[in-house]
Amino acid sequence: MINNLKKYLNEEQDPKAVEKIVEKVNDLLTNGETLEYIAVQNKPAINISPDSIVLTNKRIIFFRSKTFGLVTDFQDYLWKDVGESHISEAILGSTFKMTAVSGFVETIDYIPKSQARKLYQYAQAKEEEMIEFRRQKELEDKRATSGGITVNTQPEQKEEPKQETPSEDPMETLMKLKAYLDNDLISAEDYETKKKEILARM
Repeated sequence: MINNLKKYLNEEQDPKAVEKIVEKVNDLLTNGETLEYIAVQNKPAINISPDSIVLTNKRIIFFRSKTFGLVTDFQDYLWKDVGESHISEAILGSTFKMTAVSGFVETIDYIPKSQARKLYQYAQAKEEEMIEFRRQKELEDKRATSGGITVNTQPEQKEEPKQETPSEDPMETLMKLKAYLDNDLISAEDYETKKKEILARM
């Protein structure tokens, strides 16, 4: 089992704590979801069941132990529902804070600095992906609400070049589109439709 855990122990996480977390997470993973990183709380006092943060390719999961580790609560957020993440460092560790798009805030303290930085780095990359996804979704929603009837062509003419600039690489766009599909952010039908549009322009 320890060999399977090695990839999650890069920043000196407690192997026993990570093993317990991996067992719990494996039961929660959905189709196509992969475990990417685990950060484990390290309080200065004895902590038999530390809290932890788990990152997957689809979501962020907060695990909290209660009643001396007999009960574990978890709260998860899809990456598309994460607004921003933040870390604050102190002498005894860092506090990782995540704010959802809804405004709800999750925090876990006493995360070792190196682990907190990894969390932040991964979360920032996902946030950038989701900003682009939301922008594309907003453009699609605007087009859908117009019902295909153009009342005033001026805004549409200004908006279109922003979405499809000549310098935009079709292969890069296809890769982003595939990432959205893999993360269940768009349906297979939407993916195929967009793919055909992009290939037709090549």
